[in-house]
Amino acid sequence: MSTINYSEKIPNNVNLGEDRTLQRALEGWQPNFINWWDDVGPEGSTNHEVYLRTAVSVDPQGWAQFGHVKMRDYRWGIFLNPGDANREIHFGDHKGEKAWQDVPGEHRANLRRIIVTQGDTEPASVEQQRHLGLTAPSMYDLRNLFQINVEEGRHLWAMVYLLHKHFGRDGREEAEALLQRTSGDANNPRILGAFNEKTPDWLAFFMFTYFTDRDGKFQLAALAESAFDPLARTTKFMLTEEAHHMFVGESGVSRVLARTAQVMNELKTDDPLKVRAAGAIDLGTIQRYLNFHYSVTIDLFGADQSSNAAIFYSSGLKGRYEEGKRGDDHVLKGQTYKVLEVKDGQLVEKDVPMLNALNEVLRDDFIKDSVAGVGRWNKVLEKAGIPTRLTVPHKAFNRQIGALAGIKMSPEGRVVNEVEWAAKRDEWLPSAEDFAFVASLMGRVVEPGKFAGWISPPVMGINRQPVDFEYVRFG
Repeated sequence: MSTINYSEKIPNNVNLGEDRTLQRALEGWQPNFINWWDDVGPEGSTNHEVYLRTAVSVDPQGWAQFGHVKMRDYRWGIFLNPGDANREIHFGDHKGEKAWQDVPGEHRANLRRIIVTQGDTEPASVEQQRHLGLTAPSMYDLRNLFQINVEEGRHLWAMVYLLHKHFGRDGREEAEALLQRTSGDANNPRILGAFNEKTPDWLAFFMFTYFTDRDGKFQLAALAESAFDPLARTTKFMLTEEAHHMFVGESGVSRVLARTAQVMNELKTDDPLKVRAAGAIDLGTIQRYLNFHYSVTIDLFGADQSSNAAIFYSSGLKGRYEEGKRGDDHVLKGQTYKVLEVKDGQLVEKDVPMLNALNEVLRDDFIKDSVAGVGRWNKVLEKAGIPTRLTVPHKAFNRQIGALAGIKMSPEGRVVNEVEWAAKRDEWLPSAEDFAFVASLMGRVVEPGKFAGWISPPVMGINRQPVDFEYVRFG
């Protein structure tokens, strides 16, 4: 068992105390992290005692110990999965060689870029969700928001540890910059577009945690295959926490749908105006939110053809999702993959070298996983006897990155002109009116066991606690 040492200023299972220089450097970064948390972390949460899970070890029995913790006193730390001294690189040009414990000089710049880009997403999501606690639909949901926030903060610590330990002065400067960029800041924004979008309400939060945290799952899973062993071990542990974030999104949207279906059945109508008037979110609005968050998230996988993706794979820096379960040669030279382009006003497929299409491979893995979850949402509607079904839009819809960027496309995948796009835009994506309506529902409900009128209670509470458990004690 890999136990975490909570007697140290920075809890860790990496023997931080044996490297005094590194320890001092990280203890120097720690106050800046706390200042960042106070400035742009969950608003007004400093004195709340929240029923949080905390890892005491990285094995299955120890990674989720529950108890009330004052938010400001949460023990962020550095936790890596146990290593395997005999681990071999299992893909790319270095296949069969021993995994790296240090950064090879020729891959230093690319590895730093990968770690900084991953690290930048973690504080960004905390910043995007800063105000949501003020409009929580229940104490149960408020607790889940705070759990996600503290774990995203710890994921930032995970990347900062790698930067400090393996990248010297450059790494320390990059770690500082992670606290200086801010989501949505016009002058110093976060690196990736989706992490500069607003998360204005709880429907957006549930969509974000369903889709965008699922992007996190696939990116972390690809990094968990890395030849750079410390990165692989770090991201494997992060994946255990990411699963809960996706659960919050999937179950959250399910509960919104359940409440909407209940209102539709009570009123015997599918008229969105009547559903809205009854205080529930109409299915059209939910579909438009889905369209937006899905399309913004699949842009996070990058351009459909990328020489960097080929370099990262062949170098052993970043593998594919579940690399070890795939039955090919894990080198991929001479293989091809189909990507989309627009030709003569129509979408067509073309074969490109597989190595250059690895962003598209990961995007397609994500799409398959996302569609399965939307199917589970539709089961909620089916069970309630509602004939409407949610769908994911075509992957060329509303794209801003790659060969499909700027192409005007209907959700069904039909190329449209600017006039039709302008006319239909508010049918396909959330309008200002949609945002205003959802915002009008966002009153705060935090009495134990009480829920806002636009969302159903969960089937069960956290860690087998009752739904009306006091998940948050307000200080």
